[in-house]
Amino acid sequence: MGIYRDRVLPRVLDVALGARALGTLRARTAAGLSGDVLELGFGTGRNVDHYPWQVRRVLAVDPAVAGRRIAAPRVARSPVAVEYVGLDGQELPLDDASVDNALSTWTLCTIPDVARALGEVRRVLRPGGRLHFLEHGLSPDARVARWQHRLTPLQARLAGGCRLDRPIDTLVANAGFRVGDVRHYYVAGPKAFGYMSEGVAVS
Repeated sequence: MGIYRDRVLPRVLDVALGARALGTLRARTAAGLSGDVLELGFGTGRNVDHYPWQVRRVLAVDPAVAGRRIAAPRVARSPVAVEYVGLDGQELPLDDASVDNALSTWTLCTIPDVARALGEVRRVLRPGGRLHFLEHGLSPDARVARWQHRLTPLQARLAGGCRLDRPIDTLVANAGFRVGDVRHYYVAGPKAFGYMSEGVAVS
């Protein structure tokens, strides 16, 4: 993966995604999770403090070694057991219908084959299992979207493959999920980087 992507970038993202306002969004997205939860892009463990008490175990997927080191103190103090189960959401070493729910926060932008990853999530979810997601993606505002398309090549190089212009709702629906109510909004900062999709989809 390279020193920058594997060791430097996780530290940068831990700071960038550690704002208190984003923590509020994380908590709202994690609400309602229970049982065994698959977390795509576990990263530095920023969601650990927001798991509901009904969560029994988290099966964490993330490739970054530095991210795991940064996450270690958060994992250690968590009452929820965390088990690393893979590096890549595109191929999950889990049985079919073996997970109760799934969580993804600011991760679907980065996975190279996001359709395959979502298919894997749906495969391992039990019937009726839910995917809770909080993602940035393609804005419906044409002016913002044009900037997102222009900036994505640079963003992908600097941020580990992150794309600004993925249509999150469409990708989740195309993977076979039933997408319920989704909140759309901009967070503070440049709109090209801040169009959010927050919701729950059922397998």
